[in-house]
Amino acid sequence: MMALQTSKKLTNLVMDCPNCINSTVKSVNVDINGIQFDSRKVSQGNIFVALTGGSADGHDYIPAAVANGAVAVVGTKDLELEVPYIKVKDSREALAYLAASFYDHPGRKLTVIGVTGTDGKTTTSNLLFHILKTAGIKAGLVSTVNAVIGDEVIDTGFHVTTPEATEVQQLLAKMVAAGLTHVVLETTSHGLAQHRVTGCEYDIAVVTNITHEHLDYHGSYEGYRGAKARLFTLLNETKEKPFGNPRLAVLNADDDVYDYLNDLVKGNKCSYSIKGSGSINASSIRYSPNGTDFVVEVNKAIVSIHCNLPGAFNVSNCLAAFSAAVEGLGIDAEVATRGIAELPGVSGRMEWIDLGQPFTAIVDFAHTPNALLRAIETARQITHGRVIAVFGSAGLRDRQKRRMMAETSVKMADITILTAEDPRTESLDDILAEMADEAVKAGGIEGQTFFRVPDRGDAIRLGVKLAEPGDLVMPCGKGHEQSMCFGTIEYPWDDRIALRAALAEYMHVKGPRMPDLPTSNL
Repeated sequence: MMALQTSKKLTNLVMDCPNCINSTVKSVNVDINGIQFDSRKVSQGNIFVALTGGSADGHDYIPAAVANGAVAVVGTKDLELEVPYIKVKDSREALAYLAASFYDHPGRKLTVIGVTGTDGKTTTSNLLFHILKTAGIKAGLVSTVNAVIGDEVIDTGFHVTTPEATEVQQLLAKMVAAGLTHVVLETTSHGLAQHRVTGCEYDIAVVTNITHEHLDYHGSYEGYRGAKARLFTLLNETKEKPFGNPRLAVLNADDDVYDYLNDLVKGNKCSYSIKGSGSINASSIRYSPNGTDFVVEVNKAIVSIHCNLPGAFNVSNCLAAFSAAVEGLGIDAEVATRGIAELPGVSGRMEWIDLGQPFTAIVDFAHTPNALLRAIETARQITHGRVIAVFGSAGLRDRQKRRMMAETSVKMADITILTAEDPRTESLDDILAEMADEAVKAGGIEGQTFFRVPDRGDAIRLGVKLAEPGDLVMPCGKGHEQSMCFGTIEYPWDDRIALRAALAEYMHVKGPRMPDLPTSNL
């Protein structure tokens, strides 16, 4: 395996940074052996990038960074320092360009496929990754769940967002060193807005859908939509690569944002649809508890596709991956269908939990109004009994969706159980009160059609207790995540373990212990 970049001249890094002003640089002829934006992690020979945002200003930590060994500093303010100081217009953008340069622009040596959207990003990314592997392509994957480089699987964090630019570029560089040629890069709105993926050199840009999410950060739906659309701007900025780059945009013709994106994208593009309105369409769709089957016509050929994931939204995810592979990369349609069929499932996405109970139990990641709607619709397709939904809404995040999700569940599910989901420093009781208020407005009756249970373990237990033979119990919102945040502390939590624990108690069989939370036994 080729060794990763270990040092680079500051002069060369600065030359690769488009927004550097450099007016206060005294000397740039120093060696840089690492890039840090956390002063506590700085070691001798690093460059420190002072980021601003939230409640912290990285410029306040420059003295600590220099004391820890920083030999150069990047920031946006006019400063005089004892080490070289590079002033930039946007420190986050500079961090991305510096990281790409430090690792010798790995994105220029890979075919980079970006997948963005409100819901379905991780599933679509995994589907596409399996298609590439089935086609014999040496591919890597960076998702909000993990990064896959050959046989190495790297955890990418507790919660869902794109890793910081330094980590993204390091992962891409590791893929180049491992001899990989392609990478599927799940790309969040935060990753786009905060320049975490700037300099990744996208070749194909895929969008699943753009609905209501992260308005707490982006300010408005238009701001959120614009952040997602930036993926297509980055697609246009990709440098020409020796092995070529398709510059293909893959759009969802069924999504409300399609017209906006279709007008925005002027270059090479295709669209997919389960309603017959795309350039690649699914037809003859058949749903079952074991997945979905459908037919796709592409390049005058008809292929039959089986996906192990249930629900109409997963047909859309399959089409997104199929379109990128066949239209963007020229992979044979039959090979793409085999790749889709070989994906057994995606962690925490409509994941079945079976301890022999007389009803269906599923864990899903649905944490937006649209995702919850689609999850309940899918639950309806795979059970003839009642649907019992268990979920909450995160604290310090988009407050509008709390009411929207409560309304959706009361109207769509038979029983709704409102509970904790990363309340952070907000009052959990207040969050649940907001949701309960909307549930009542939507026609719910507390104690009959909906319940408030602050402890998530007890909420899942209640869902299991209420379930009758043939029903479906579905905790939503946490999926693959391994923790839940109360205050500022992350407590170990996994919905799949919790559901198994509740089922084991119900069935009087051996199983895992229900994880503890601050709300337990209150």
